[in-house]
Amino acid sequence: MTLLRMKELRELSDDDLRRKIADAEGNLLRERGVAAMGGAPPSPGRMRALRTNVARALTVLNERERASRRDPSPGP
Repeated sequence: MTLLRMKELRELSDDDLRRKIADAEGNLLRERGVAAMGGAPPSPGRMRALRTNVARALTVLNERERASRRDPSPGP
C-alpha cells in the first residue's frame, strides 16, 4: 500500500474519494483484527499508511465541503 498524494486525491470525484476511504477503512479493520488476535501483521507500516490515506482523503472532502459552503461575495 502506497501513500496517496494530495494531488492525486484532488483529481478524484467525491464518490471515488468516498470509495477509497471505505476500502482503506476496511483494510485497516482487517489489519487491526490480525493485530488483536495476537498475530503479527504482514507489513507493520501498512496500518500507518492506511490511516494516513484515510486522513488525507477526508481532508480533501472537508476542503471541498467548506469551499461549497463559502458564499462568494461580489467585490465593490
